[in-house]
Amino acid sequence: MDQFSYPTFKKKQKTHKKRMNEEQLRLLESNFNFNNKLDPEHKSRLALELGVPPRQVAIWYQNKRARDKIHGLETDHRAMRAQLERVLTDNSRLRDEMERLREELTRARGAAALGSGDEVNMEKDLYASLVRGGGPFDRYDFFG
Repeated sequence: MDQFSYPTFKKKQKTHKKRMNEEQLRLLESNFNFNNKLDPEHKSRLALELGVPPRQVAIWYQNKRARDKIHGLETDHRAMRAQLERVLTDNSRLRDEMERLREELTRARGAAALGSGDEVNMEKDLYASLVRGGGPFDRYDFFG
C-alpha cells in the first residue's frame, strides 16, 4: 500500500503582518504624494523609519497606486456619465424642436396651398404679426 500513499507537506506557519498605525500611514501618504514611485534606497529608508520590512513598504506603494488608478477611473466614469446625460437631454430637446418646426412648416405650406396661392399676402400677414401683432401668425413664436 506504500505505492498509493501521498507525500505529506508541512504547512508553513502564517505570520500575521503587523498593521501600520496612523502615524506610519501618514508618513507613507506624505512620501507617496511627493513621489509615487519607490527606488530601493528610499524603500529601505522608509522601512527603517517605520519599523516594517521593506517588502511591506513596497506592497503598500503598489496597492496605493492601484487604488489611485481605480479612483481616477471611477471619477472619469462619473464625469462621462454626466456628460452623456447632458448630451442625451440636448438631443431629446433638439428632436422635439425639430418636430415642432416641421409641423409649423407643414401648416404654413398647407395654409399657402389652401389660400389663393398668393405668397405675397402670406408674407404681408407674417410681417404684420411680427411688427405690430395681429394677423394669422400670432400663434407662432418665431423668436422664442
